[in-house]
Amino acid sequence: MTEKRNIAPILMAEDDEDDRMMAKKALSENWVANPLVTVNNGEELMDYLHQEGKYSDPAMSPRPCFILLDLNMPRMDGREALKQIKADINLKSIPVVIMTTSKAEEDIVTSYNIGANSYITKPFTFEGLVKVIKALKDYWLEIVELPSDDSPVEK
Repeated sequence: MTEKRNIAPILMAEDDEDDRMMAKKALSENWVANPLVTVNNGEELMDYLHQEGKYSDPAMSPRPCFILLDLNMPRMDGREALKQIKADINLKSIPVVIMTTSKAEEDIVTSYNIGANSYITKPFTFEGLVKVIKALKDYWLEIVELPSDDSPVEK
């Protein structure tokens, strides 16, 4: 794992406070050093990624190593946020992992068609979430090679 990826935050777009708290606890159980940054909806997610509004300070909104994205959120849902991320030349290389309660085939197909890197149905138990977070840590933070922030942007 690169040093940069080791310190980059994991960005979670999730409107449920309990889910955010459980994710933070599951990350801690798995000894994940990366901080978890949370936003409440797709609009806040896009503000964070574009460093706008309350996220305008780049030091407070660094590029995430990957995004955990819920589909069903108020204001802007995860589907629309995913479309915008994958359409943006500066953001499309950030891995987006859908983590939602939906098992609907339509949601799964649509998510992959618009650029999701993975689709995970939220586990019902904390133990299940710990296992999912371990798999995410192993894959996205230790195994896979990702482009660096300063990689040339294709035009």
